Amino acid sequence: MATDSTLLNSEMELQEQEDLYQHLLAQTLENVQTANPDSKVIRPQPGICVKTTSEPGKQKVFVNICQSNLVPPPPEISKEELLDLLQLEDPSGYRVPMSLGEPHTEVDNSQSFEIYEHTLGGFFFSPKEALFQQFVIMVSFEGLENKYNIELSREWKVLKNRKFLGSVSEQNIRTKSKPQALHLPTATASLPEFTLFVEPPSGDPEYLIAEIKLPGVASSRSLVLDVGEDRLVLTARPSLYFLDIFHPFLVDQETSVAQFNSSTQILTITSPVVSS
Repeated sequence: MATDSTLLNSEMELQEQEDLYQHLLAQTLENVQTANPDSKVIRPQPGICVKTTSEPGKQKVFVNICQSNLVPPPPEISKEELLDLLQLEDPSGYRVPMSLGEPHTEVDNSQSFEIYEHTLGGFFFSPKEALFQQFVIMVSFEGLENKYNIELSREWKVLKNRKFLGSVSEQNIRTKSKPQALHLPTATASLPEFTLFVEPPSGDPEYLIAEIKLPGVASSRSLVLDVGEDRLVLTARPSLYFLDIFHPFLVDQETSVAQFNSSTQILTITSPVVSS
C-alpha cells in the first residue's frame, strides 16, 4: 500500500513544532525562575471543584481546590484537634500555606462564569473526609474573598464527577513567603480604624505605611501581627480588635518594621515596596 509522503511530512512538522514549543516553554520557565530566585513555578494537581455564587448578583462561580507537594503542608492535625480548633475563640494560630491563582472567565452554553484556583500544600486533605473537606473549602473561600474583594455564598456544592473545571495552569509561588494563617474573626472583636498610604506620595512608591488606631490597647504585648507580601493581619487580644486586609502592593515582609505608640495607641507598620 502506498504511503502519502505529504501526510508524513505534515505529521513530522507538527511534532517538530510541538518539540520546539515544549523547549521554549521550559526555557521561559527557567528564565523566570532564574530572574526571580525567590519564586518557583508549580503545576497543581486537581483536588475538588466547588460550585457556588458570588454576592450580590448570584453570578455562577467555580473554585478549583488543588494540591501540590511543592507548597509546604500545614502542621498535622487530627479530626479531634480540628474540632477543638474550630471551637476556639481565636483559631488564628493554625497556619495553612496556600497559593491563589488568578481568576478567569469561561463561557459555556452562552453563559459566562468565573473560575478561581486555590492550591494547598502537601496533599493536606482527603475529599472523603467531610469535616476536613468543609474546613478546606472554608479556608479557600476566605482567602479568595480577602484577596479579590469578593463575597462567596456559603451554599456550595462539590461536583461529584469533576475534580477540576477548565485546564490546569502553572502558578508562580514565592519560596520565601510566610505561610498564610487561618484568620477567623471572633464574635466580639471589632474592626479598628486604619489608614494606608505610600511614600513618596507621588511617583514610584518606596514604602507602604499602615497606621492603625487601637484605643484601649495598653501594650504591644497584646498584639499579634502577621505581615505578608500583600496581606496584613492584626489581632489585639483578648478579642479586642481584628483586621485582615489585602493591599495592591508586594512588600518585603522580612524588613517591615512595626512600632506601637502607647501614648497615642496607634500602631505604625512600614514596609518596603517591592512592586506595585
